[in-house]
Amino acid sequence: MAIAPAYEFKPHERPFLPGSPATPDHPFGRRVGYFATGILLGVTGGFSNGLLIANLPQIQGSLGLTPVEGGWLTAVSSMTSVCMSMLLIKFRQQFGMQRFTRVFLAAFLILNILQLVVHSYGVQLVVRGASGIVASALTTLCFLYIMQALPAAARLSGMIMGFGASQVALPLARTLSPLLLADGRIEALFWFELGLTLMCLGAVALLRLPPSERTPAFEKIDFLTFALLAPGVALLCAVLVQGRIQWWSTPWLGYALAAAIPLIGGALLIEHNRANPLLNTRWMLGRNIIRFAIVAASLRILLSEQTFGTVGLLTVVGMGNDQLVTLSLVMTLASIAGVVVSLKMLNMQDLYKPVVIAVALIGLGAWLDSDSTNLTRPSSLYVSQGIIAFAALYFLGPMIMIGVFRALARGPSLSSASRRSSAFRRRWAASPAPRC
Repeated sequence: MAIAPAYEFKPHERPFLPGSPATPDHPFGRRVGYFATGILLGVTGGFSNGLLIANLPQIQGSLGLTPVEGGWLTAVSSMTSVCMSMLLIKFRQQFGMQRFTRVFLAAFLILNILQLVVHSYGVQLVVRGASGIVASALTTLCFLYIMQALPAAARLSGMIMGFGASQVALPLARTLSPLLLADGRIEALFWFELGLTLMCLGAVALLRLPPSERTPAFEKIDFLTFALLAPGVALLCAVLVQGRIQWWSTPWLGYALAAAIPLIGGALLIEHNRANPLLNTRWMLGRNIIRFAIVAASLRILLSEQTFGTVGLLTVVGMGNDQLVTLSLVMTLASIAGVVVSLKMLNMQDLYKPVVIAVALIGLGAWLDSDSTNLTRPSSLYVSQGIIAFAALYFLGPMIMIGVFRALARGPSLSSASRRSSAFRRRWAASPAPRC
């Protein structure tokens, strides 16, 4: 039986960094498949948190939970998402993204089946913790798939589309939730999550990413850093979530915050003096990075007017998802328009101009809503919230590009680059063509 010759990747097709997939020249049909799979993965990753936020009162009512217990569901999702994001880059470099995704998607599938059978608070905590882990992986996998569908000149735009797909999922979840809960059974949400997980598993199995170079990335001290940073971040997330529910004067919140500070500080102190850190604090403390972080954080605070202000007001006056469908649809369409316009108008020579425009649009939308009262109805908010939803995704592209250029200017760490293995060539020497 004849053996097909090994496929030789051209120089421009090889992975840029360990852990990143190769970028071979795909035929048109395969590009379409990569794009569709990427959008599916991004929306699924966003839905894991969006469905929880949009339907938290219904989940609490179905399981007989108090607001404090419901708050822990959102807190544990944030804890695992933030903590896993810190490990994901090195995990990709050492084990590959596909293996990670399949393992955790399979585990998440099992938990989704379990929550259909066992209706308990403990199971929901485990499922929401797992969803935070999976969401981090799916967001990254989303833009890696989309980048495979784009030509080399537009490949960085795949990151904008990937993050945009996950952000659009929240208003889309509010739009779809009344349809899923039309019969009043919360199990419909769990079936929907199960279906999305099955679709993602099937998609990544049928259409694989091209291979990537792997290199030993983890060091023993990484686990010490994680052992300090993970509980510190978890305590901080608990304080930020439960402070709004139990109120900030609750004694245990102060103790948790007091414990979080030395834990996070100790982890950052360890990382600051490492050659191959898990978190590059020297780079993070650069003037340009600090300015970028302040601008990005400020914009996220401004955007809380939509998530907690508008939706919170309408919820307080007694409106549920059924009354917010049209408003959520307007926000979904405006968010998609924001991504499209951001890509179309992106100017690499002037990345801060769209950020200024986005801030002005958010200010305009907030001013239009400044006279809202308990008599305000969703129909009065279509224009203002559409403007804010557009601005939220319009600024995303430039901010991602600024962050990417700052990271590329630093380049990969020397220690990581010097230890690249030849596993890429050995594992794929028998491949007749780039695997999909």
